[in-house]
Amino acid sequence: MLSAKSLFQEILDNDESYRLFCSIAASGESQGGWENARIAALVPADERALAPKITRHGADEDKHGRIFNALMKKRGLEPVEVPPDTDYTMLLERHGIGLAHDKLKSDQPLTVQDIVTYLAHSRVTEQRASEQMDLLRKHFSDHPDIGRAVRMISADEDNHLAYCHEELLRFAYAGHGRAIQRALRECALAEIRVYRDVSLAVMAHMGRLLGWSRAKAAVLAAGIHAVYAYERAVGWRRMVTLKMPERRGALNGPATAAPEFA
Repeated sequence: MLSAKSLFQEILDNDESYRLFCSIAASGESQGGWENARIAALVPADERALAPKITRHGADEDKHGRIFNALMKKRGLEPVEVPPDTDYTMLLERHGIGLAHDKLKSDQPLTVQDIVTYLAHSRVTEQRASEQMDLLRKHFSDHPDIGRAVRMISADEDNHLAYCHEELLRFAYAGHGRAIQRALRECALAEIRVYRDVSLAVMAHMGRLLGWSRAKAAVLAAGIHAVYAYERAVGWRRMVTLKMPERRGALNGPATAAPEFA
C-alpha cells in the first residue's frame, strides 16, 4: 500500500534516490540562506530592528543546507546537480514571487513594501516547509540516521512560520493590511502551482531511479494532482490567514549550531 511513510522509506533506502532528495533539499535551503542574508543587509533604515531576525532566518537555512550535505557525507555520497524542474526556489522567482535576485544583488536599500513582500512570501513557503517537516517528524523522528536532523529542522521551520505571522501582523497594525493580504493571496496561488509541478518532477526523477512501474507512477501523479485540486479550491486559504503565534520572538537570538553526523 502506498503511503507517505512507505514512499519516503523507499527513497531513503536507495543511495541514488536519497542523494537526489538531499541534494534538492540542500540546494533550496542554501538558496534561502543567501536570500535572507541579502535582505538583512538591505533592510531599510526604519526597519533595521528586523535585520537580526532576518539574519537568524538565513543562518537557520544555511544550517539546514549543511545538515543535508552532512547526511549525504555520512553515507559516503556526493551531492548531484539539481534538475532545473525540481528547483522550487528558482521556479518561484520565475513566477515573480518574492524579491527578484537582481534586486537582492544590488546595493540599493529595500523599501518597506519590499519587506512586506518578503514576509508574505516567507509566510507561504514556511507553511509548506513546516507541514512537510511535521510529516517527516511524525514518521521518522526516531530514525537512527535522520531522526535528529528531522527534529531540528522541523523545530526551526515552526519558528520561521511563527516569526512570519508575528511580523506580518505588526505591519498589518501599521496600516499595510491590504497590501499584505494581496501579496499573500498572490503568493499562495502561485506556490501551489509550483509545488505541484516540482512534486511531479521530483516523483518522475525518483521513479526513474527506483524503477517504478507506470501504474505506480500514475497513482502518485494522480495523488499530486488531487492535492493541487484541493489546494486550488480551498486549501490555499490556510496559507493566507494570520494569527499571533503562541511563541513570540521565535527568531530572537542566534541560530543553533548544526549537529555533527559521525
